[in-house]
Amino acid sequence: MAGQGTPATALLAKRKINHSTHPYDVSPDAPNYGALVAAALGVPPERVFKTLVCEVDGALTVAVVPVTGELDLKALAAAAGGKRAAMADRTAAERATGYVRGGISPLGQRKRLPTVVDASALAQPTVYVSAGRRGLQLQLSPTDLVDLTGAVTAPLATA
Repeated sequence: MAGQGTPATALLAKRKINHSTHPYDVSPDAPNYGALVAAALGVPPERVFKTLVCEVDGALTVAVVPVTGELDLKALAAAAGGKRAAMADRTAAERATGYVRGGISPLGQRKRLPTVVDASALAQPTVYVSAGRRGLQLQLSPTDLVDLTGAVTAPLATA
């Protein structure tokens, strides 16, 4: 798709990783945004993952969790080898990743941050994550997502 390139899609193309892009039209301010994105894409919501930038013991860390659940900050801290986790400041998250809120991709970030992917991703044939732009998702295998981000996997989401 012309005009759809982002640092995330460029990384996938450079590494020759099998993926596809999927545009959608959902307001980033809509309540239950993740479920609406899944519905717009016509895929089960447990296959759509949100990228959250957090701080674990003061260090920026990325959590990738299904849109069907909430991030368990204690589980993130434990998985990242820390004691305490909190959501990162929006400006710090945007500056470190090079993406805007609502379009932060776990791939192709300006500064590669430690990443933890919810273990449920590994049970899916493919997962959807932000392509680095609001209104655009990437579909790829969960193992490629973990490999490309250097992530660890752990149960992070609460129902």
